[in-house]
Amino acid sequence: MRTKKGIVTSSKMDKTIVVSVNTYKSHPKYKKRYMVTNKFYAHDDLNICNEGDVVVIKETRPLSKLKRWDLVEKAS
Repeated sequence: MRTKKGIVTSSKMDKTIVVSVNTYKSHPKYKKRYMVTNKFYAHDDLNICNEGDVVVIKETRPLSKLKRWDLVEKAS
């Protein structure tokens, strides 16, 4: 089970949040590290998250066209 920690960027949908996860990659030639942001749609069953909250999400079965993650906890 994979987990990721990120910041809620949108909570406007019902029972769905958008979580932005920042990771660092290294350039293959110049070896400089740069930040990459990925967005994940996660299931928030109780609608407890707001924008700006730090959350932990886990991988789950497909719940809709885009939702493949589930809310574990608010880590703020």
